[in-house]
Amino acid sequence: MPKYVIEREIPGAGNLSTSDLQGISQKSCSVLQNMGPQIQWVQSYVTGDKVYCVYIADNEDLIKQHAEQGGFPANSISEVRTIIDPTTSE
Repeated sequence: MPKYVIEREIPGAGNLSTSDLQGISQKSCSVLQNMGPQIQWVQSYVTGDKVYCVYIADNEDLIKQHAEQGGFPANSISEVRTIIDPTTSE
């Protein structure tokens, strides 16, 4: 399945409490459970005013459906074409 990076603009995201983040995570997992195995959340990175999420999904439409059902923004969705890391230089 393709991997996607989703940019979510959430003002003040970096100031969300542990409880807030837990609630958001629970909502996301609930939506994912109802959607089935064709979409999976890998992890997310919380910054000042944005959250960057990594998902594996059959297609971009599933990412959009998850955002809509969960009430999350999905300002940008980009399919990952390849992954590089320090070992790529060797």
